[in-house]
Amino acid sequence: MSSNKTSSPAWKDKWYTIIFKSDTPAGKNFDIILLILIILSVLVVMLDSVRWVNDAIGEWLQAGEWIFTIIFTLEYIVRIIVSRKREKYIFTFYGIIDLLSVLPSYMSLLLTGSHYLIIIRILRILRVFRILKLTRFMKASEVLMVSLRQSKYKIIVFLEVVIATVIIMGSLMYLIEGPENGFTSIPRGIYWAIVTLTTVGFGDITPSTVAGQFLASLIMILGYSIIAVPTGIISAEMIRTDQKKKNNKVCSVCHKEVHDDDAVFCKYCGGKLKER
Repeated sequence: MSSNKTSSPAWKDKWYTIIFKSDTPAGKNFDIILLILIILSVLVVMLDSVRWVNDAIGEWLQAGEWIFTIIFTLEYIVRIIVSRKREKYIFTFYGIIDLLSVLPSYMSLLLTGSHYLIIIRILRILRVFRILKLTRFMKASEVLMVSLRQSKYKIIVFLEVVIATVIIMGSLMYLIEGPENGFTSIPRGIYWAIVTLTTVGFGDITPSTVAGQFLASLIMILGYSIIAVPTGIISAEMIRTDQKKKNNKVCSVCHKEVHDDDAVFCKYCGGKLKER
C-alpha cells in the first residue's frame, strides 16, 4: 500500500539547511555573508543622510540601496518557499523584521523620505547570536524579560506616582512663576517638571523666584531618589527569578518554591519537598 505522504524536494531541504541552520559550513557562511550585506546596507543609508556625501555620490548610494533591497527581497521570498512552516516563519520576530527591512524602499516610491526607515534592517544583525552560539546570553535576556513581566504591576504603580507628581509640581510651578518667567501654561510647567525630575535639565525654562527655586530644588532631590526605585524593583525580581531557575524544589503542602539546594523539608511549613 503506497503512502500519500510526499517528501519535499532535495533542493528545498538543501536550501532550508543553508538558510535556517548555522551548524553546517554552508549555513554559517551564508549567515556571515548576510550579516556583511546588512551592515553595508545600513552604512549606505547612513551615508545617504549626510548632505555632502549625498551631493557627491548620491546616485551611487541610491543604486546601492536598491541592489541591497532586491537581494534581501529575493532572500525573503526564498525563505518563505523553503520554510517547512511558512506561516510560522512569516509571523515570527525574524520573519517580521525580514519583511520590514525591505518594505521602506518600495514605500519610498510613494512616500518621499521613507527609505530612511531601512535603518530598521540593523535589527537583522541579531542573527549574530545564532551564528556565534551566544545562546547563554539569550538565556540571560530571558531572565530579564521574566523579571520585567513579574514586576509590571509595581512598575505601573510607580509610573502612576511619577505622573501624579509631575502634574502637581508642574501646576505649582505655573502658579508660582507665571507666564512672565516662561511658564506660559500648566502643560509647559509639567514639561519642565518632567525634565527636572528625570535630572536631564535642558535649561530652556528656569525658575526666577525664590519659591520657584526652592520647589525646583525639591524636585531635583526627589529625582535622584526616584531613579533607584525601578532599579530595585527589577533587581529583586531578577534575583527571585534566578533562584527559581536554579532550584526546582516545591513544597507538596504549601507549594512554596524557593528552598535551599540541599533542603529535604519545607522551611515554611515543614512539608516534604518534591521535584517540579
